[in-house]
Amino acid sequence: MYRLLIADDHPLFRDAISRTLNLAVADGSTPEYELLQAASLEEALSVIAHHADSLDLLLLDLDLPDSHGLEGLARLREEADWLPVAILSAHEARETVLEALALGAVGYLSKSSSAQTLRDALARMLAGEVYVPAQLMRAAPRPAPLSASSASASASSASVPPPAPQLAPSLSDAEFARRWQTLTTKQRGVLERMVLGESNKMIAWQLGVAETTVKSHVSAILHKLGVASRVQAILLASHALPAVSGPSETSAAPRRETPRSNAHE
Repeated sequence: MYRLLIADDHPLFRDAISRTLNLAVADGSTPEYELLQAASLEEALSVIAHHADSLDLLLLDLDLPDSHGLEGLARLREEADWLPVAILSAHEARETVLEALALGAVGYLSKSSSAQTLRDALARMLAGEVYVPAQLMRAAPRPAPLSASSASASASSASVPPPAPQLAPSLSDAEFARRWQTLTTKQRGVLERMVLGESNKMIAWQLGVAETTVKSHVSAILHKLGVASRVQAILLASHALPAVSGPSETSAAPRRETPRSNAHE
């Protein structure tokens, strides 16, 4: 059984998530879940303290009575850095998604997601993957009013911890372009799909190759870009990729029609 915690100040929304997971367990489509609930960041921290030995994942809203924007995530990374945290929010600005990943979130879900998307996302995050819906990564960049830095500026310095270190290395456009040139055409296509939020399984299905082949490409991409994780590669490429990449052979290939049962939002 997985034990999850949802921090959201709307009881009806918390109950809706609980019913969604209970229905999934009842029909045998997911593992068994226990969902704990909190209406504020302080309450969430109290629950975490009491269940530190058994919590598997926290679903965090960005608008809590005692926490605004990503300052809650920053505080959780400071006080409970062992606990995986995923954002579950109505805010969908691409910059907010990227900054959440940079602060250590293991996923980002929109509150408009379907029940099936929620179940799929939980399964992937509990398996150790990072989950970001493709439509959030495709969204055009726009100012993100919920950044940890802007939120911190409006709060007292005593109550807001400093943000976590930047997750991805900082590279000049020229240096990224040099490393981009070391990637093969197939590796460039895989990286582009990673930036769109697609999993290895989805990339493999779209490209008509084995998932092990995609994993090999991802490993080579991380090595050539000089990063240590998939999240670092996504963060780095999402900023620099538009300036250096033309349509790659892989990304330009017609995409297969995705079966409804396996659709990845």
